[in-house]
Amino acid sequence: MDIADIATSEYVAVETDERLGKVRSIFERENPKGLVVTEDGEYAGVLAQRQLVQSRVDDDAKVERLMQSAPKVDRTADVRKVARVLVEGKTKIAPVFEADRLWGIVSEDDILEAVLENLDALTVGEIATDDVVTIDEDTHIGRVINLLRENDVSRLPVLDEDGHLSGMVTTHDIVEVVVRDMDKTTRGDRSGGNDRVLDIPVYDIMSSPVATTTGEESVRAAVQRMLDSDYAGLVVTPEDDDRVVDGIITKTDVLRALTYTEEEHMDVQITNIRLLETLTREQVRQQIEGVADKYGQMQVQHAHVRFHEHKETHRGTPLIQAQIRLRTNKGQAAGSGEGYGADNAFRVALDKLERNVLELKGVRADEEYRGQLLRKLGEL
Repeated sequence: MDIADIATSEYVAVETDERLGKVRSIFERENPKGLVVTEDGEYAGVLAQRQLVQSRVDDDAKVERLMQSAPKVDRTADVRKVARVLVEGKTKIAPVFEADRLWGIVSEDDILEAVLENLDALTVGEIATDDVVTIDEDTHIGRVINLLRENDVSRLPVLDEDGHLSGMVTTHDIVEVVVRDMDKTTRGDRSGGNDRVLDIPVYDIMSSPVATTTGEESVRAAVQRMLDSDYAGLVVTPEDDDRVVDGIITKTDVLRALTYTEEEHMDVQITNIRLLETLTREQVRQQIEGVADKYGQMQVQHAHVRFHEHKETHRGTPLIQAQIRLRTNKGQAAGSGEGYGADNAFRVALDKLERNVLELKGVRADEEYRGQLLRKLGEL
């Protein structure tokens, strides 16, 4: 399936020199999936709402400061390929070109609606993320913003004092608060300011009750509910207790599942691949596969590697955080690490991954298994 009939020629565009304050208002008023950024009428990049959730970025700053590049896709591109572009580019939309001319955009919702009928074969539990960052009701917005950035997520479940699910806060919720505060400032009410916004407890802005699903529900049913209600994600809870957080499933998780392949080699998805210096996608795959091959009972279904660049540098080389997440028949395994340069960060994360894999229930190194077997044979 290609995207010729999925993409749309209708989109919202802003120029690179537009004020971020005006862009925030556009997101609040029209709630687009993302904006196309142009310079003198020519395509320059895209801008997502989550990029605006940065407390240190002034409303008078220009769009070009926050816009990101999104790989161009052709109108005849395969849906699976476009899904990978959206996931690896961490963007909700991709620019669609026809004959070297910007024709329109394709969004994650467009793709999910097109493949909805095929999602009955998967259950939520098979693709949901079970390593979820949660917050308390009294966590301040300033701390929430930092957690969203640090974990590269767009939503956080909120727990009450008993540890039960009580709400959800998203980047959209925070943008709404920022816009309201900006409107008050414009009208002359400067008593609060940014400090007041950052000190608001998340309880005051969270959404409640929370939309949930279970690990047994079909992905099709979960996605249909997300599309119908304009949710970007659902909290996964046990069937017998919707107050306990088991995981979370987002539209991005579903797109990522679309990129899974049935090829002989492990499918590896890399977010921010531009940060890699000398390593190639194939070398990254081989090294992760080398770790997986040591464990005879573990079958890796998919690997996701994400790189995040910090502002800190050493002799011109940025500090990079690397995160590796494996989806296996034994559950999920992950490893993270930091280093100057993506290659160094990846090696640290790979070492941590190998240690964490050993903690998966039922997984043992082949060498250890052989040793146990020889000891048992010697006792016969």
